Amino acid sequence: MTTLKEKYTNEVVAALTEEFKYTNQCQVPKLEKVVLNMGLGEAVRNPKIVETAAQELGLIAGQKAVITRAKKPIANFKLRADLPIGCKVTLRREKMYDFLDRLINIALPRVRDFKGISGKAFDGRGNYSLGITEHIIFPEIDYDKTDAIKGLNVTVVTTAKTDEEGKAFLKLIGMPFKN
Repeated sequence: MTTLKEKYTNEVVAALTEEFKYTNQCQVPKLEKVVLNMGLGEAVRNPKIVETAAQELGLIAGQKAVITRAKKPIANFKLRADLPIGCKVTLRREKMYDFLDRLINIALPRVRDFKGISGKAFDGRGNYSLGITEHIIFPEIDYDKTDAIKGLNVTVVTTAKTDEEGKAFLKLIGMPFKN
């Protein structure tokens, strides 16, 4: 079985060069980083949930999660400045490819009634964001040991200049887009 990085170098680069008529190898879009983020609004009432979320995100990513804190107070949400309200992980190099491989081939097919991901979540510069409602689709998470089902955001940052290039690149590496 080939890894995602091997697939990129052997198949994707040639296909994208042919499709977009790149003259230089460096023009071909590539992965820069993958950012996983869990925003936990309920952390205001239950501060311990941030610790467990950080541990679970660390298991999913294979790298320690950083706890994020509120920048400014918001009285309506009973939020004070510097209160821990989430966690994030930035993956680069090998870990980034390993995570995307697991996301595409293992986690997403485990989603109930999965018909593909939306092709509209690009930011205008070829980067893609995906919201996952249940973090338990990842095989690293033991369903019986989780205290609550949490959602997470996955942002795939590429060097693509346009959404069209970014979508073609992600489709070639195996992202299951609808239609």
